[in-house]
Amino acid sequence: MNILVTGGLGFIGSNLVDDLVETYNHKVTVIDNLVSESSSTDYMRPDVQYWIEDIRNLNIYSSYEKEKFDVVFHLAADARIQPSFEKPAKYFSSDAMGTVEVLEYARKHNAKLIYAGSSTAFGDEYLNPYAFAKRTGERACEMYNKVYNMDTITARFFNVYGPRQPTTGPWATVIGLFEELKKNGKPLTVVGTGLQRRDFTHVNDIVNGLIRLIDKEWKCDIISLGTGTNYSILELVEMFKAKKVHIDPRPGEVAKTLADVAKTTELLGWSPTHSLREYIQRYLKNQKGV
Repeated sequence: MNILVTGGLGFIGSNLVDDLVETYNHKVTVIDNLVSESSSTDYMRPDVQYWIEDIRNLNIYSSYEKEKFDVVFHLAADARIQPSFEKPAKYFSSDAMGTVEVLEYARKHNAKLIYAGSSTAFGDEYLNPYAFAKRTGERACEMYNKVYNMDTITARFFNVYGPRQPTTGPWATVIGLFEELKKNGKPLTVVGTGLQRRDFTHVNDIVNGLIRLIDKEWKCDIISLGTGTNYSILELVEMFKAKKVHIDPRPGEVAKTLADVAKTTELLGWSPTHSLREYIQRYLKNQKGV
């Protein structure tokens, strides 16, 4: 197939591109503006075409009309909750309106649209600008299906970790940040009480689930890609065998996330295969070997 991946130079996107090309031999084009701290030109491949461009420009320039895609994976977004409080208009523009531009591009190509949703949709979408913008993107997918009969599906991710995850700055994942702090001999920063619980999902499981979505028809369906198990941040600190320091609670964050993957397993035959505890144990073992 001929596949477009938005955000394909980012953490999850670059892992997806590698698998699409190496395992399934698909023809892949990536569009990425390299603004995210998780995006890098280091992930570029010689057998993939790259458009260094903002997704909001997809329908402006005629040069992007030449390719005809079968599937569009839409992963490009401004991520993370806390930075969205500072720039709500930017998040809405990129995550909501950007999604509409990608949907319109996919519609013109008669392509299936697979949208990277967020577990924040299970909480109050008005808790923060990021959650609201991502949920609005989901509704746009629903509208394009019902109005234009487009093949769309949303896959909601739960706290993704693994190779290429950002480890510093406001885009850092919890696991990535803890790895960096542990490596540098610093205490792990625990927000609030540390009793909040998160469903941590390995990026390889996410990629595997996304690719299984290609061969089915969808009617604005929504599925979850998580493990169905969650851990408190304090339990996470114990896994890292590290000291901790508490910092003030942050606004806009839910008490827990926990995926229900029964529907995903039923529809795709998919289930997560990676263990967070084993991942951290391997990390600690590798650090001792440095």
